[in-house]
Amino acid sequence: MLLIHVPRLTNRLGYTLNVIFRHFMRVDFQITADIDLFNSHQGPKFSYGQHQIGDAPFFRACDLLFETSIEEQSPRPFRLGDTAALFPVHSQASALPFDPFASAFYCLSRYEEYLPHFNDVHGRFPATESLAYKEHFLHQAVVDRWTAMIASSLSDWFEDFTPPARTIDVEDTIDIDAAYCYRNKGVLRTVSGICRDLFVAHDPSLVRKRINVLARKKSDPFDTFDYIIDVHSRHPRMKLQFFPLMADYNVNDKPISYQNNDFRLLLQHLGDYAKMGLHGSYASYDNPDLLVVESERLETILHRPTVSNRYHFLRLSLPKSYNVLMNNGILHDYTMGYAEEVGFRAGTGTPYPFFDLESDCETPLFIHPFAAMDSTFYYYKKFTSTQAESVYRHLVDECRHVGCRLSLLWHNQSLCEDFGWQGWRDTFESVLNYADETR
Repeated sequence: MLLIHVPRLTNRLGYTLNVIFRHFMRVDFQITADIDLFNSHQGPKFSYGQHQIGDAPFFRACDLLFETSIEEQSPRPFRLGDTAALFPVHSQASALPFDPFASAFYCLSRYEEYLPHFNDVHGRFPATESLAYKEHFLHQAVVDRWTAMIASSLSDWFEDFTPPARTIDVEDTIDIDAAYCYRNKGVLRTVSGICRDLFVAHDPSLVRKRINVLARKKSDPFDTFDYIIDVHSRHPRMKLQFFPLMADYNVNDKPISYQNNDFRLLLQHLGDYAKMGLHGSYASYDNPDLLVVESERLETILHRPTVSNRYHFLRLSLPKSYNVLMNNGILHDYTMGYAEEVGFRAGTGTPYPFFDLESDCETPLFIHPFAAMDSTFYYYKKFTSTQAESVYRHLVDECRHVGCRLSLLWHNQSLCEDFGWQGWRDTFESVLNYADETR
């Protein structure tokens, strides 16, 4: 049992110690403010605060975890070897030259997203506003790296302190914005699509392709679901989850109708092979009533409760968007990532509980960060599939190095080998093969 002495236990401190030791290291621990109990403890222990106690390991604390207000902070980033670090401390007695617990809390709580910042056109916190982007450590799972530093420091002091080894864990998540490209869209959308092909794209071949699909002479380009399931059947250790859009048709949401029988049968089919979550619509991220409607639609189709979500367009406003989910009993969210950049928005790929800074408490909702989205490479960075593959491999290497989860976001249409997505199936399979080999 690891014993941790703190001068005063706050909600922020208790949360951070719980995440680092219980969720990341999987180590049992106790917290005490009793100096006599701490001194008499014979097992692994350390103190966290302003002053070292005896000759036990000591991590010098800054003020962040002992505060309750939300204020501008001075993380003062620097490099410790090849790893970014925040909140440097100046104490020769400290096991590390920075406060890893305050640093972890700053990243995990998304502290900077509660501070004044500029949103993008979709109301999202952009990567360019983040400290990780500005200081060039967005591609590092820094919280997992800091966790490893803490573990290494304690292992140097105590031979019997041996946390379980952490290994890479891969999860593919598939957003279903539109299950079909041509099929099941109704007369009005089909006619408008033909007009667009002829008079906007000026490409009669698209009309022929559409007609052949509608006549069932060819499969629908976006119907890549059997392919996805087949690829994943070769990687049984890797997780798979689909997030279908249950919204009504509008300018930002263009799904197949939730009332369409083929679509409903498809979702039931996918639910036999993988987990299913809700792809909350564009406006649902701050609209509890709308999320209720969409969640109930999915539950009616699948005959099971909705337990996970990813907001469409990755819209996320803290803490509002997470409160919307919790108020509807959805306790797992997969929105934590950037649309325009690749990397670890919260400093980790490991799932962890959400801490609401406004209410100053840990919540039952779990955040599942993703590290890369196919659309980021294709639309924002204009990468080829080959260029994207090298970045995916770097992310695999990073997660393998620190032993955290690598969650990737794909879309069924990006694997269609059409409309400019040629070569992405090779990348999809290559990334899974590479991740499986490095386990």
